[in-house]
Amino acid sequence: MKTSASEPSRRPGWFDHPVLSLLLAATWLALSRSVEPVHLLSAALIALLVPRLLSSFLWPGRPIDWIAALRLLMVVLWDIVVANITVARLVLGPMNRPQPRWMAVPLASDHPRVNALFASIITTTPGTVSAVVDEQQGVIWVHALDCSDAGAMVADMKGRYETALLRVFRLPEGGRA
Repeated sequence: MKTSASEPSRRPGWFDHPVLSLLLAATWLALSRSVEPVHLLSAALIALLVPRLLSSFLWPGRPIDWIAALRLLMVVLWDIVVANITVARLVLGPMNRPQPRWMAVPLASDHPRVNALFASIITTTPGTVSAVVDEQQGVIWVHALDCSDAGAMVADMKGRYETALLRVFRLPEGGRA
């Protein structure tokens, strides 16, 4: 983790990301379907250790807009469901319909974590795969299983995901950290 001269170096704390800790503990308890002492202890350990281990990835000192993060999560989950249905119809339908295409999606951010998350979100949506994040050219190369209008698809990805990621990490519209 790089720090500037005006930004003092600080070791990660145990409670730097309380919302993440609560979500991890609640998720663990929901998955285990139990509140027995062993599961409560496991949930507490996970809630304390995982954020600390991920602290360099989670940008300590940079506030995250959790409301924007939850909105983005809902959008991505909805898009995954819709895309699964669309891909199923495409695959099970006549094979002459798909129009596969490579697209260059220009990046609004120069921050590698934002760009990696943007590429990951694109990849989780069925029917699209981000192949390369080319930060020198400032694009993500994306392959779409079916794309009749590349410009509209690129604008949709940028509007639905990248703009939301910039809001989550409170970066200006230009995306420069």
